[in-house]
This record gives sequence, C-alpha cells and structure tokens, in this order.
Amino acid sequence: MEMPVYLDHNATTPLHPRVREAMLPWLGERHGNPSSIHRFGQEAREAVEAAREQVAALLGVRPLEVVFTASGTEANNAVLFHLGREAGRKGHLVISAVEHPSIREAAARLAEEGMEVTRVSPRGDGVVPVEDMIRALRPDTRAVALMLANNELGTLQPVAGVAAACRERGIPVLCDAVQAVGKIPVDAEALGVDYLVLGAHKFNGPLGAAALWVRKGAGLTGYLVGGSQERRRRAGTENVPALVGLGEAAAVAREEMDRHRAHLASLRDRFEAELPGRVPGAVLHCQESPRLPNTSHVAFLGAEGESLLIRLDLAGFAVSTGSACSSGSVEPSKTLLAAGISREEALSSLRVSFGITNTMAEVDAFLDVLAREVAGLRRAVA
Repeated sequence: MEMPVYLDHNATTPLHPRVREAMLPWLGERHGNPSSIHRFGQEAREAVEAAREQVAALLGVRPLEVVFTASGTEANNAVLFHLGREAGRKGHLVISAVEHPSIREAAARLAEEGMEVTRVSPRGDGVVPVEDMIRALRPDTRAVALMLANNELGTLQPVAGVAAACRERGIPVLCDAVQAVGKIPVDAEALGVDYLVLGAHKFNGPLGAAALWVRKGAGLTGYLVGGSQERRRRAGTENVPALVGLGEAAAVAREEMDRHRAHLASLRDRFEAELPGRVPGAVLHCQESPRLPNTSHVAFLGAEGESLLIRLDLAGFAVSTGSACSSGSVEPSKTLLAAGISREEALSSLRVSFGITNTMAEVDAFLDVLAREVAGLRRAVA
C-alpha cells in the first residue's frame, strides 16, 4: 500500500468529515464561554446543549441525565470515587477482571483506602459469567462495575443480566461502554445500569470529549469542584469544540450505525476467514463469542508480539498489542491472563481493530504483509 494503513481503531479513530465540519467554526470565529450571559456565551451554551441532546438520543435517555467529561477515564473515576465516598470507604466493590485500567486502578485506590474488592474472571471465551458476578455479591456490596465491550478481545459482557440482579439488591452498577457506543446499539435504560460511560474518539469524534449518563435518582457528587458547570456535577469551562464534535459523532452514529456495522463485520470476517490459510498456527481468540463487529485478537506463537508490531509498522500497517493505556509495558495483558491465556501466548498476540475508513483491499494487503513478517520472525528464532 502506498499510504500507511491504520488498523488500531479501538485505540482511537479518525474524525468523521461531518464532525470536523461541525467543529471548525468553534475553533475560529465562534469562541464564547458557555457560562457568559452575552451573545457569544449564549451561542456556546446552545451548542453544548445541542450536543447533549444528540448524545442523549444515541443512548435513548433524557438530556438532563448526560454529564460531559474530558475522558472515559475521568467519568469512570468520578463514579467510583463518588460511590466510595458514599460508602465511607468501607464495604465491598465487585468488578470484572477484564475492566479498563481506569476501573481497575480506581478500585485499587479504593482498596488502599479501606474497601474490599472482588475481581471476577472471565471464562476462556472472554465473557464474564452472570452467575459468577452474582455469586460475588454480598450484603455489604456497595457497587458493581462491568464493561459492555472489552477493549482488547472485543467480547461483549452480560451487563443487563448482572444489572437486573443488582437492582433487586439495591446495588448501583457502573458500565464502561466506551468501546461499544457508536459501534453497536446501546440503550442505557434497557441495560438497567445506573451509570454509563462513552468516549467520542472511539466512534470518529474528537479526543478530549466524553459523557457520563447518570440515571435519574442515582447520585453523583462533583469529582471536580469549582464552578457550577454540568449542574455542579463536573466543574470546569466546557470544551465547546470537542463537545460539538461529540454531539455530531453521536448523530452520525445514530444515522449510519447499521451500515457501518455491516462494513466492519465484513472486514473482520474476511480477515479471520483468510488468516489460517495465510499464517499457519495463528490462534484467533474468542472467535465464537459475542463480539464487537470490528475486533480480532490473534496469537502468533513463535513470533513475539512487540517485534511483530514494529515490523508491521515499518511495513505500513498500524495494529496494537493490546490496550493503548498499557502500551510500553513488557508484561502480558492482565485481560488475557484473566481469560486463561498463557503468558507465552499473550506476549505473541496482536489486536486488529478495523474502522469505517478501512477497505477490503487494505485487509488483503495486510494479510500478505502479516504472513511475510510472521514467517520472518519465526525463522529468526528457529
């Protein structure tokens, strides 16, 4: 391929042209502070509230329940630390062992401060069993966190079933849906959770814009304090250009999701169907599990993952060895180990995540280069 090919869309995605067009005026001549009462400020306020309505429409919720944040990490932290404060840093927290680091590390912080944390492992198919999550609940359980789609394996988790059991017990549930929203339909109300998180840059919106849905009646003490922005749930002057982009990305996703899902699935299915014949010994993880339509996770035994990633990058193809938040680490992914994948296999694995801008020709070209580079690495260590 003449141009580098980007196959790491679970890390971040390129701006959709409509998103870029919507943002441009707010990067130039339109520049009001949404808290100002003059014309410039009121125009900015209207833009922020229009974005809130677009996000709410994508999730099937009320706009007043949507809180804007700068990232999914901030939103996850805000909820867990709020719930920890509510519990007096005592009691019990249940999370899955495949959560994003923003959940895992926040839970570890709460554990240091006095809460007890139970981490529930997935089966070998990358899915956390509903019954195991329910079995982990206790009379003193103060909160549960379960992601909707895993960022590395792409596996979908049984959030609705877990949330139903928690609702019967009066236990609030946080759902990190950052990897799911915009790729598959997500109805926050139907899931039955109390908090749900999304991030614009995972579905062709800008970096630096995210949203937290807070079910009516669920509490949220301000994580950032200062001004009265976001109805005192998140202080700080709003990033108007990014929020406008988030809103437009939500509108695009709502309008085009069915077409995009079919396109992404066709790319992934072509890659996975052709891979065994091109790269003998490749092991596709969780292929039979319910997954995101764009994600493949593969082990290439005999070829170290980081070395393979570098070779592919030099050849013009960008992929990942796992979560972008863990890149640079020489340790195997905690998610893969939790799913029962051996250390050796985990360290030889790559995540390939397709996006709406990718083509079938790019898939075929990638398979050719991948076969060549895996064979070269295997010969080097033989």
